[in-house]
Amino acid sequence: MIGRLCGKILEKNPPEILLDVGGIGYEVLCPMSTFYEIGAETNLELHTHLHVKEDAHTLYGFITIDEKTLFRELIRVNGVGPKVALAILSHLNVSSLISAVSNEDDELLAKTPGIGKKTAQKLIVELSDRLEKLSLSGSVNMSATRSINKNPNSHKASQALQSLGFKVKEVERMLSAISDESLSTEQLIRKALQNK
Repeated sequence: MIGRLCGKILEKNPPEILLDVGGIGYEVLCPMSTFYEIGAETNLELHTHLHVKEDAHTLYGFITIDEKTLFRELIRVNGVGPKVALAILSHLNVSSLISAVSNEDDELLAKTPGIGKKTAQKLIVELSDRLEKLSLSGSVNMSATRSINKNPNSHKASQALQSLGFKVKEVERMLSAISDESLSTEQLIRKALQNK
């Protein structure tokens, strides 16, 4: 596997970069976020993922390790290939993607070219548990986007409300309106249902 490349940019033709590494030119497909980060730089370090198929070996490159990690999670979702994953990361940055999944915002995900409503919902279902377990090097992670309030019982209340059939986004809205941090789980649930 080729995990990282450092070299000089010879050509930029979005979504492809031709990178000279020790006299060898590597064609690397990158999300638009990487192109925005590069700017006018001529030397570049990319975290890469080598995708192997019967008829092609394709390199995908990312400016941050978090993008590479999310790319790998995206291509694990049934029906999402590398090109669709690249489109998603071109449309949404790391924090926006994590926020969209944690808030079950299928409409935002469906705005990505090549993603329909059903695929967006499948992404949310399959990624929500996996993204919570990821340790991203950036400051953004799933648990940070889900913090409701400082009450230690809010997590249990959130789970209980979700098991009653409320969506994560609804639960967050209901619980975020409660400022009292001393309430028990039962009291939080009662108050949250009143905020419905």
